[in-house]
Amino acid sequence: MKIAVLGSGMVGRTMAVDLAHKHEVTTFDASEHALQMLKAISIAITTVQADLSAFETYPELLKPFDIIVTAVPGFMGYNVLKAVIEAGKNVVDISFFPEDALALDALAKEKNVTAITDCGIAPGVSNLVIGYYNSIMQVESFECYVGGLPKTRKKPFEYKAPFSPIDVIEEYTRPARLKENGVIVTKPALTEIELMDFDEVGTLESFNTDGLRSLLFTMPHVPDMKEKTLRYPGHAELIISLQRSGFFGTETINYKNNEIVPLQYTSAILLKEWKLQPGEEEFTILKVVVKGKMNDAPKTIEYTMLDRYDAATQTSSMSRTTGYTCTAAVNAFAEGLFSEKGVFPPELVGKNESCFNYILNYLKERNVNLVKKEC
Repeated sequence: MKIAVLGSGMVGRTMAVDLAHKHEVTTFDASEHALQMLKAISIAITTVQADLSAFETYPELLKPFDIIVTAVPGFMGYNVLKAVIEAGKNVVDISFFPEDALALDALAKEKNVTAITDCGIAPGVSNLVIGYYNSIMQVESFECYVGGLPKTRKKPFEYKAPFSPIDVIEEYTRPARLKENGVIVTKPALTEIELMDFDEVGTLESFNTDGLRSLLFTMPHVPDMKEKTLRYPGHAELIISLQRSGFFGTETINYKNNEIVPLQYTSAILLKEWKLQPGEEEFTILKVVVKGKMNDAPKTIEYTMLDRYDAATQTSSMSRTTGYTCTAAVNAFAEGLFSEKGVFPPELVGKNESCFNYILNYLKERNVNLVKKEC
């Protein structure tokens, strides 16, 4: 297949390289530097410098391709996805934008397009798990805990971001939607902090973030659902202090006759503080718990994953876990395992047992291992 990857950031590069093993891949990005980094990894990939916000160019730009992979920053993700669908192209997306992707379902059906969204680790793998088990049991609760962290803890933040600080801050400031006793409730992000112990990692803290996304609407029958972000203990308190002090403000302020936006200023500072350095070791950790009944008997399903930086390929765990989930979905589509038309978050793909097993096996082949326990 001919595949276009829109975006050549850390995850976009990983996906392009993985897809190039089987497919003819072209990557588009506005940054020549990002494209040169990709070219240094794989000469098999065609690179094209392009303004991906010029949506009017998409019909001609994407015309040669069978499927599109979108890996652009979250702030432009929804409009990019819409433009790809309007161009009549099948697409798998990992942009994690704040808008509701299901709002594009009618357009995708009209254009006879398959669009798989939120196809990363969480949302992504976590959705696949609840999607599959919802098809074989009565699900009563869903919990997801996920985080990407540096191996070496450095004060004050003890955190490194594999993507733009603005996207991380958005996660910290957007109200978190949860499901409690059958009702969608909204709570501030960074609330309900609790300590959790993990093998090989130790004690981490978890706190509310708005990670349920499509599950709130595709799984309305599940009475209790939550997703929480994992960080080293103390991180949330530090972020709350910045938030309350106005560092994440979006309104322009005047400082010494200069107009500045606090959020942009803070992001510029954090970009240096949070940037993953080449070769810096980090890990991604995930825990998903599904509880309910199977054949009228109580049933608990638990999946855990601990993935680390791959020194051999110099690939971060966040790129591996997010990128390979997405490329697994691309290959599942390419092999005809999923071909329904419309917009499909991963839980609607995971209910297909063949797709669920295919994606988990695809990850396992790349040494991204999910360990299952049930009781």
